Amino acid sequence: MTTAAQTAGGTGTRRPRPTVGLVAGGLGAYWPQFPDLLPQLRASAEAVSRRMRGFDAEVVDTGFVSDAEEGGAAADRLRAADCDLIVCFLTTYMTSSMVAPIAQRCQAPVLFVNLQPTESMDHAAFDTGQWLAYCGACPLPEMANLFERLGVDFRSVSGYLEDERAWERIGRWIRAAGVRSTMRDARHGLMGHLYPGMMDVSTDPTLITRNFGGHVEVLEFDDLRERVPGPEEAPVAAKLAEAREVFELTDSVVEDELRWGARVAVGLDRLVEDFSLDSLSYYHRGLAGELHERLGAGMILGASLLTARGVPAVGEYELRTCTAMLMMDRLGGGGSFTELQALDFTRGHVEMGHDGPAHLAISARKPLLRGLGVYHGKRGYGVSVEFDVRKGPVTLFGVVQRRDGSFALLTAEGRTGEGPLLRIGNTTSRVDFGCDPGEWVDAWSATGISHHWALGVGHHAAQIRAVAELMGLEFVQLKL
Repeated sequence: MTTAAQTAGGTGTRRPRPTVGLVAGGLGAYWPQFPDLLPQLRASAEAVSRRMRGFDAEVVDTGFVSDAEEGGAAADRLRAADCDLIVCFLTTYMTSSMVAPIAQRCQAPVLFVNLQPTESMDHAAFDTGQWLAYCGACPLPEMANLFERLGVDFRSVSGYLEDERAWERIGRWIRAAGVRSTMRDARHGLMGHLYPGMMDVSTDPTLITRNFGGHVEVLEFDDLRERVPGPEEAPVAAKLAEAREVFELTDSVVEDELRWGARVAVGLDRLVEDFSLDSLSYYHRGLAGELHERLGAGMILGASLLTARGVPAVGEYELRTCTAMLMMDRLGGGGSFTELQALDFTRGHVEMGHDGPAHLAISARKPLLRGLGVYHGKRGYGVSVEFDVRKGPVTLFGVVQRRDGSFALLTAEGRTGEGPLLRIGNTTSRVDFGCDPGEWVDAWSATGISHHWALGVGHHAAQIRAVAELMGLEFVQLKL
């Protein structure tokens, strides 16, 4: 059976985790001079390989290279593996000619790793061969000069084999490679039309492919309509049971509106599966209660459930923010659709959130479903999701479109705080950025961010910086 995704060009070959190449090396001239050195370096290389396999990545280990010819063979294998990141372990001094083939033949970003055996040498007892096992820092400037002259970017991590700080930084690059891989192959659904007048959220789909890779699949609300089941079909009952398990239902929820939301949710599940979507951005204004208006109004339940399982779905046709939510989710932060709501100068908080789809995994409590007789600024009525983000560190993450069409990844880190919350069917958070709320909002707006962004739990600015570097994008972190 041919799926809609195959008809639209989907290949079904997206990788569930990144492919990371590993090559270790040292100067072959040393081996006959110091017979104990190569076995020690090979043992270090095996330790690095084992540790890297503990990350959520497919590791392609090309083994140990000792000269330029072996470096060329490793480069060919890494190129064939289509790596998302290549890690070069500098075990001791090695010439730049041994790494030049990797720089020239492979398209993947390169990370140099210099991890000496222990924190420091036993200077009184060491001979030359033992010192050389600690000499991985020696070739690093040479490699940097090579890559500069070849016009190839690189990054490095230096430490020792059991240095957890170094391994955290290595893990950061591997996770960033995973996000890069996700975005390179992602399929983003874009359904409906722009919210009238919101010029800031308008995104040329070609710019998504230019900046991130991936594909934007243009959909119609008719594609959803044809997948919404009848009220008595079995999947509707299952979705209703899921909703009652996941959410606390307030007295304002009308049974017919909940059932309609469940029917639309089943349709959304089918839409995502049939078009092999990794994200979905949508909006439809509707008119006088016609079917497409009802579909647009019934999206929130299903879109929130999709977002919670890693397929962000957002309203107002907000394609760029949907990509930020996808990246934040892959970094483990959740990522909920967010905008400014109010400022609390009494408590020093910026209040933010949104009506509509939300990432249920970051709720401070069991999320609520609240029935709304009117959606402010939108047509229709139905059930909406309400919760506050759990207390602790949070990161704001938005995608800024520059005037030349390039994207910048924007972050700000703060902490959610206690305080009164509105009960209007919105997600909401009180975020303390350690400064005057008015000054913060002015500075945040001055970055060029649009109406919305993703809000995730935990502090992820350093990780997002690594993502930006691997993607060749501008990174901005707002600090006051």
